[in-house]
Amino acid sequence: MAAACAVTAAAVLLPLAQAAPEAGHPAVVREPGAMAAAPQTPWTLTDTCQDPEASLRPSAVDGPTIERIRKAGKLVAGVDQNSFKWGYRNPVDGRLDGFDIALVKAIAKDILGDENAVIYRAIPTSQRVPALQDGRVDVVVRTMTINCKRLEDVAFSTAYFEAGQQVLAPKGSPITGYDPSLKGRRICTAAGSTAETALKAQSYGAVPVSVPNQLDCLVRLQLGEVDGIITDNALAAGQAAQDPSVRLVGSPFTREFYGVAMNKEATDLVRRVNKVLENYRAGGDASPWMQAYVTHLKPVLPGVAGPPAPKYRD
Repeated sequence: MAAACAVTAAAVLLPLAQAAPEAGHPAVVREPGAMAAAPQTPWTLTDTCQDPEASLRPSAVDGPTIERIRKAGKLVAGVDQNSFKWGYRNPVDGRLDGFDIALVKAIAKDILGDENAVIYRAIPTSQRVPALQDGRVDVVVRTMTINCKRLEDVAFSTAYFEAGQQVLAPKGSPITGYDPSLKGRRICTAAGSTAETALKAQSYGAVPVSVPNQLDCLVRLQLGEVDGIITDNALAAGQAAQDPSVRLVGSPFTREFYGVAMNKEATDLVRRVNKVLENYRAGGDASPWMQAYVTHLKPVLPGVAGPPAPKYRD
């Protein structure tokens, strides 16, 4: 019976993982010239730069990037279409939906006056940075953790959500968390993710399995091809809601912040997105941020009091 359920769930999820991005749009956009650490864990993800979450101060002043986006008439956004409640295709109407998608719409509304003036490009985890560097997208809003390594290649907005890495395993599994219980177990991570970095740095004897997209890990877990997953607990909560046979185990062993990623040269866009985020956070329980949280995330990730406070570096 359990095996049948796993196959059924996989059959539902696999088409999502293979769904094509929205078509009919140009392929390239060129850029002009508080988590508790797991007590058994001696290792945590650390950054070597100072205050990686600090971003440029907000501004509504138009610059060359904003002007180019307005001239094009569309904001090109790199998103996920497979992360339940974050960026996913709603089975009711097939449209992209989720917490990250709501933020993309707020950015488009501010710059273009129309929340639907967006070209969505579904990109795998490992292509988030290249897509920005190659000019394929203007922004990446895809549960992307701000860290020092990524700041070498892209720019980030201020943080819009706080999460942490945690282990997802089948109910009844001997895996108890990010600890020695991983020894000999096949543990799945998405290529290019902070989870993959964590497992490389401290594997606890696990057998690492890397896949292009995080949802691929859940499908492999359902099919019995891996024994557990390491991912952001915010993403994992949505997956556990999709499949009641899995659960989060142990404690989060990192403290991470999601940001909107942009090309390093697009400083005017960074400042504009930070201005959007200021307005998005404002209003307490009535803020657009909280409304998006209640709509998309509260059912699977309760107890979040609000967004992280912004940090600025100039």
